[in-house]
Amino acid sequence: MKNEPGIARQVIRQGGEVVVIVLVAAGLQALWGAHWLSARTFCLVVLAAAFAKTVFFFVENLQHILMATQDDMPYHRVLGLMGVNMAQITLAFALDYWCLETAEPASFSSIDAAWNQGEQLFEFFFFSVLNFSFFGFGDVTPLTIPAKLVTMMEVLLAFFTVIFLLSDFVSLKDSLRVKKPPTE
Repeated sequence: MKNEPGIARQVIRQGGEVVVIVLVAAGLQALWGAHWLSARTFCLVVLAAAFAKTVFFFVENLQHILMATQDDMPYHRVLGLMGVNMAQITLAFALDYWCLETAEPASFSSIDAAWNQGEQLFEFFFFSVLNFSFFGFGDVTPLTIPAKLVTMMEVLLAFFTVIFLLSDFVSLKDSLRVKKPPTE
């Protein structure tokens, strides 16, 4: 386990990632509050931020699986890393949905305009968890193209994360492991 970062370093890094996710959402909300952009332009900015986060999490998931393979990391550690990563992803997309709804209040069905921000955030986190877990009860659905695109990004990232990384980790690990030549 020579290249495996320590637990404290991983906690600090992943905690820092959560702070960045929240700061990006706060920055987006501040940008919207400044009234510098039209609703459509703001939604494009949110789409760009969601795409950047999707690429980041895709690459981070690949790094985790490669690190686990190279260092022969125990499966429970991989599951822990991926669990934290999944929590970060669902939080990031929940905040993206909230930003879209802030700019275009008809972006999602079943979101009551009378709800306070805390209630809306909870509803979007619930929606994000359901998307990521593939349950999707259907009580909240995206209605606008930006909302549908961000939802698609989350579902594709969830598919990659859950199906490819977790369900077949053992065989992936064996296929990527460098074979040592037999010694005589």
